[in-house]
Amino acid sequence: MSDNVQKKHKLISYANGRSLEEINGSVAVPKNISFWKALFMYSGPGALVAVGYMDPGNWSTSITGGQNFQYLLMSIILISSLIAMLLQYMAAKLGIVSQMDLAQAIRARTSKSLGIVLWIMTEFAIMATDIAEVIGAAIALYLLFHIPLVIAVFITVFDVLLLLLLTKIGFRKIEAIVVCLILVILVVFAYQVALSNPDWGGVFAGLIPSPKTIASTPQIGGQTPISGALGIIGATVMPHNLYLHSAISQTRQINHDDEEDVARTVRFSSWDSNIQLTLAFFVNALLLIMGVAVFKSGAVKDPSFFGLFQALSDTNTMSNGVLAGVAKTGALSTLFAVALLASGQNSTITGTLTGQVIMEGFVHMRMPLWLRRLVTRLISVIPVLICVMMTSGKSAIDEHTALNDLMNNSQVFLAFALPFSMLPLLMMTDSKLEMGERFKNSAWVKWLGWLAVLTLTGLNLYNMPASIQGFYGDGITASETMTADVIAWALNAAIIALLIWTIYELHKGNQRLSKALAEGKVDQSI
Repeated sequence: MSDNVQKKHKLISYANGRSLEEINGSVAVPKNISFWKALFMYSGPGALVAVGYMDPGNWSTSITGGQNFQYLLMSIILISSLIAMLLQYMAAKLGIVSQMDLAQAIRARTSKSLGIVLWIMTEFAIMATDIAEVIGAAIALYLLFHIPLVIAVFITVFDVLLLLLLTKIGFRKIEAIVVCLILVILVVFAYQVALSNPDWGGVFAGLIPSPKTIASTPQIGGQTPISGALGIIGATVMPHNLYLHSAISQTRQINHDDEEDVARTVRFSSWDSNIQLTLAFFVNALLLIMGVAVFKSGAVKDPSFFGLFQALSDTNTMSNGVLAGVAKTGALSTLFAVALLASGQNSTITGTLTGQVIMEGFVHMRMPLWLRRLVTRLISVIPVLICVMMTSGKSAIDEHTALNDLMNNSQVFLAFALPFSMLPLLMMTDSKLEMGERFKNSAWVKWLGWLAVLTLTGLNLYNMPASIQGFYGDGITASETMTADVIAWALNAAIIALLIWTIYELHKGNQRLSKALAEGKVDQSI
């Protein structure tokens, strides 16, 4: 048997080729077509990226922010979306121009040991996202079909069969399915908000940032405006999306010997990304508006998915008679659960692809997508099952709160991993050596990029003590607070040290590449 045949039969194999080789360059785009036809052909990768900006982890933060502070945090959703557009533009451009995804580009310029550290860290971030998907999908199954939670959690493991089916139908059809699921989510929340007749003047006024947005007072329901803003930012800008976009932006066939073809792909990929992220902005804005306008002020005592489902079926929590009439039929709560299930299935696809990207990029290891999904999901269901079993003998509200806390607390891994995707991305796309004169970041993209990266990194470090304190629950003691602060500052010190290591190795890697180019040992793609 030949080596190639043997390689095909191995579950785990060595990989150091093109990013997501099975779908890389698999979508042909005709030349000399109209703008709208070209936009249609390039549309799709942006939808897969946008999924990460409207996954179940975003829902409670946006709705709770609306309940507590009315439309004050609308500007945070807008700013987060604009930052996301900027970062995703750079990620797509890196993949298209360099023909490497972000993980490959980092690994090509750093040591094996740092590559392993960054891989493990990013895997934890993906698993944290997966925990939110497990909780969201399991609760949706429980609410829609009254399946016991433990069984519902196990059922989420079998979405690997859905993924296995999707891999057989082609990437373009996967993109179409994701777009349809996004539209389901958008239509559900748009319908509920339309019935609520919100104060649109207040909505638009909330889009303008003010000092009150980042104030530490007032404290409502254990939340301040600054903690609500940090929660929304943390749930919106996620590291795995940057790795994913840099890979799937390469699914279109590109002639890299033709600079104009590369430029066209960058341009239309940016259109695709910005349009889809605009839809994600509307979904998150609608969630916050729901918190303000659909429910009476302060009516949602339980911000978990259970509590929101219950509130949407309770006529006493509705803000007007029209909503109360529809809520009485159970339509609002059922639509909410359907949207929750759609969101979880969307994230299944993107989370698995991202896991493959970082595994191949950082440690040059490949496994079939179905196996990759199965391993990740089995690990992710463990803390969810433990949480469900530990609270099975307690009241329903205790079980709901525990699951909600688990989902929120797992997001700390996203805050930990985010700087290690943003900073290398910005450094590489700023570089003429990496991107060429034409495709390196323009001055305004460069400075806005640095402002966004430094701000998000600073906010994550600032919020680390509060994130660690969240693991202790609501009744945290003074000694537990002190312990949490010590752990948080130790983690912050580790993040800063690791960032310095990463920047140093990227700088040394660029020096090696520059020397190799000068000696004619490496060909630049552009």
